[in-house]
Amino acid sequence: MGAEMLRAAVPHPDFAVRLAADLSAGTVARRRADFPAVTFTTDPAEVLDSPELDAVYIATPPAHHADLAVAALRSGKAVFCEKPLAISLADGERMLAAARESGLATAVNYSLSDRNATLELARVLDHGEAGRVVGVELRLRFPVWPRAFQADATWLAERAQGGFLREVFSHFAYLTDRLLGELTPVHLDVTYDQARPNGSETAVDALFRAGGVPVHVSGLSGVVGPELYEWTLWGDRRSYQLRDWTRLFVHDGGDWAPVALSAESGSEATRLTLFAAAVRGERPANLADFAAALRVRRVVEACHQS
Repeated sequence: MGAEMLRAAVPHPDFAVRLAADLSAGTVARRRADFPAVTFTTDPAEVLDSPELDAVYIATPPAHHADLAVAALRSGKAVFCEKPLAISLADGERMLAAARESGLATAVNYSLSDRNATLELARVLDHGEAGRVVGVELRLRFPVWPRAFQADATWLAERAQGGFLREVFSHFAYLTDRLLGELTPVHLDVTYDQARPNGSETAVDALFRAGGVPVHVSGLSGVVGPELYEWTLWGDRRSYQLRDWTRLFVHDGGDWAPVALSAESGSEATRLTLFAAAVRGERPANLADFAAALRVRRVVEACHQS
């Protein structure tokens, strides 16, 4: 994610990327070749202490988010952080307190925050086009966890920092919170990988309520079959289904039909634009802040404590 955000930030008209840090000298050498105009270091303190920076972006494993974000805010820098916000409620609360004390902009990189499908769902609900919302269902399926493209991030297989609840479910928890209201646990059942001392979850069956609407979550890893990302809003007039992060479908009594969406689907670049607006003192609606991310953190924590 750090490299992906660099690719979006370096040419972005709202930013001048001055300094980047990674503990790995090999990573620094590779990225220095990719981005010769950026100064690289293996010491994060150089970024946190730099007086010329207005904002920092954090893409470390989540155990380090709180200390880095709090230090950045106390040094006068706005913070754009990867999700999950933190690995504990205490750390998340510490981050939010530092943000409020500083008065600086904060953001968390939930990919569904400004997706065109999210904006269309918000419009649908605002106009009552689904009718009464009867319920929401989320289905997640993973043949392998961590997924193949994340194999080097070994911490994703561990309960302390990883698992699909933190890594994937949190995006959809944010989406549901944003559209329907804060999630309140009703029933939580989580099974963990017993082959590892600190293995991440392999099965989740959970029921929440959001604004009075029941929300059922079903997640499985280590199954034979395709990866599945499916969030469904069931209404008594129309129902809507978000598949694979970007494709939205509507059902009004016939078959599922694709919904035509705007050309701009949302990306790291568009969220950087929103973050720049937040740094300038605006309050962009389609950007998650630390307060929203802490609500999601509470939901994930409840699952792990069940």
